[in-house]
Formats: sequence, structure tokens, C-alpha cells
Amino acid sequence: MSVMREQPRTVWITAFAAVIAFMGIGLVDPILKSIAEALNAPPSKLTLLFGVYMGVQVIAMLITGWAAARFGPKRTLTSGLVLIVVAAGISSLAGDINTLIALRVLWGMGNALFMATALAFIVGAAKGHQSGAILLYEAALGAGLAIGPLLGAVLGEWTWRAPFAGTAILMLIGAILCAAMLPKDAPRYTRAPVKITDPLKALRNHTLLMTSIGSAFYTGALFTVIAWSPFAMNLRPIYAGMIFFGWGLLTALSGVFLAPRAAERLGQKNGVIAAIGAYGIVMAIAAIGTLEGSVPLIGFAVIASGIPSGVLNTLFTSVAMATGDTPRSVASAGYSFLRWMGAAVAAVLVSYLAEWFGSTAAPFWFAAAYCVVAIGSVSMVRNEAASAPDVEPEAALVGAEEY
Repeated sequence: MSVMREQPRTVWITAFAAVIAFMGIGLVDPILKSIAEALNAPPSKLTLLFGVYMGVQVIAMLITGWAAARFGPKRTLTSGLVLIVVAAGISSLAGDINTLIALRVLWGMGNALFMATALAFIVGAAKGHQSGAILLYEAALGAGLAIGPLLGAVLGEWTWRAPFAGTAILMLIGAILCAAMLPKDAPRYTRAPVKITDPLKALRNHTLLMTSIGSAFYTGALFTVIAWSPFAMNLRPIYAGMIFFGWGLLTALSGVFLAPRAAERLGQKNGVIAAIGAYGIVMAIAAIGTLEGSVPLIGFAVIASGIPSGVLNTLFTSVAMATGDTPRSVASAGYSFLRWMGAAVAAVLVSYLAEWFGSTAAPFWFAAAYCVVAIGSVSMVRNEAASAPDVEPEAALVGAEEY
């Protein structure tokens, strides 16, 4: 912890902006019911608030590396923050659900541009070993996931528009700080060129491809929880927000403290498989709770899912990065392309699964099935480095290298 306290101002400014950016993922969870009532929106439209948000990030992962190499990391990062400010601010004034969905597209693009470069700044400017910087980034990730739903719940008790306005104000502060205090970009000729197609070419590697497919199905299960459990629980914003706050808090704590121990005892690959198995069991519990109409059981499952999620946030990409023949930034982009594709598809699919099967529990049963597929895919990885007990936290998140 002393290493974290010694970090320069640049690191803390970027981490602060990262907290706000990650808040956007779960911000709308507690207020989905309020948005549905205010804008007369069906579940199929509401889940698009997640689907398009993640879908645009799938595409953006192919261009963010190129953008950072072409325009510079600081310009790319700051541009992403400005897009979030604009999208969140206008969202607070939206008069219909279609406008809100369109603005989430812009928001997702901004978030992708920011996330792809934020960690590069933190790692590049940090003092001491990189693990301290990555720990700070992990803490920012967890804090954002926890605070986002809580902010949405508290402000959402007043009006569903307030969380969007509050996020815009906070992100504007972050954008101003980053624009004024982050170091200038190096000249373009000093940055290695990156092609838009490089991440897709990286997926030719067997280890990276199998791990990315496994991550896509696990992330599909994760976004089933994010996008569908608010409908399954049907709670007031404040109560839904408290549940998702507990989920985000456990995600943060398990990622920092439990994941390294799981990797030490089981190895990275087996640690991932065990965590996905645990996630599948929790999804089955959520499905049973939905069938029985037990909101406490569903809430328990949502909160408990944060434990395996935290482990997977830290370990999953470590397996993907154990390829050895691809630059980490390029491999990360290819991995993230498939990973977020799983999130986007699942977030859109959940409401249709419930409709097709005539059961609100169907999305959770499918989430459990996604975990089975994910385990099968990761089991096909045959890379000694991926099975090693050592954890490289800097490989666990996208964009750990300077562009």
C-alpha cells in the first residue's frame, strides 16, 4: 500500500478518471425500472442500453490502438472522456428510449477510447514495480463497478435523469484534470505503427483464440447478471443499487486478494476454470430463485457472483496473454474484441430468451450454459505459461503497454 501512496499526481488523476469511466457500466442498473416507467420502454429496448454500449466497444477495440498510435495516447484518452461527458449530459435530457440508446453508443465509444489508454498512462508513470500500478488500476475498476450502481440508486430515487447528469459533471472534472495535467504526447514518429487488422490477425494464435472464446461466453454470463437481474428482482432503485454495490465491492476485493492465491494454488488456467465453474453454479442459483420468485435468493446470487468475477478479471487475460509470439497490446485488443462481443450479444439476447421460453429464469439458465462452454474452451488451451502459478497482474487488463 505504501507503493500506491508514493505514486505521482499523473497516476492518481488517471485513476480518478478511470473510476468514473467504469461507473458507467453499472450506472443504469438500479434505474432500469424507473426508465421503463418514465419512457414507456419494453425490456427489449432497455437491454439495448447495455447491448449497444458494449457492441460499439467491440468495434472500437479494433481502432483504439491505431488511434493512440496515430494521434497520441493523451489525445485519445481525453477525446474519450469528452465523448462520455457529452453522451451522459445529453442523456439526462433524453425524451425517449431510442435517443437514450443512441447516446449509449456514443458513451461506449468514449469509454473504449479511454480504457484502451488509461492503463498505459498509469503503468508508464508509476513508481516502483508495475504490480503496484496495476493494483491501483484494479482498485479503480472495482471502485467504479461498486460506486456506479450506488450513485445510480441514490440519485435515481429523485429522478432517473439525475445519475446521468451527475456522471457528466464528475467526468467533466476528470477530463479537465487529464487535459491540463497529463504529460504531452511524444512525437508521432516515435510511436510504433499499429494497423486496424493487427488484433484480428493475433487471433490466429491457438492459445489466444481459445481463451478469447472462453472469455466471450463467460462475459456473456456476466452481462446476463448486469442486464437481466434488475428485471428479475424488480426493486426500487435504492435497493437494487445496494445489491449491485455489494457485487462491485466483492469483485474488487476478490480481484486484488483472492485471485493471486487461486493462481498460486491452482495455476492460472485451472484457476480460471474453477472460477468459471463457480460462476455457473451461482447462475443456477439465480435461475432457481427466479423460478421460486425469491428476490432475496436472486440478490444473494448477484452479490456472490462478484467473487468469481473478481478472480476472472485478474486471471482470465493472463492466460490469453501467455502466447509469447504477439505484442501484448495487440493480443489484448484481439482478446477484448471477442470478449466484449460476448457481452454485447448476451445483453441484447436476455429479453428475447425470456420471451421465447416464457420464463424470466431462462436467461440465467443460459448463463449457466455459457459457463460450461467457457470451461470447455479454456480446457483446450495447451500452453505451459498459461498453466504456471505466477500471476502477472499487468497482463490482466487491456492496454498495459505504452503505445
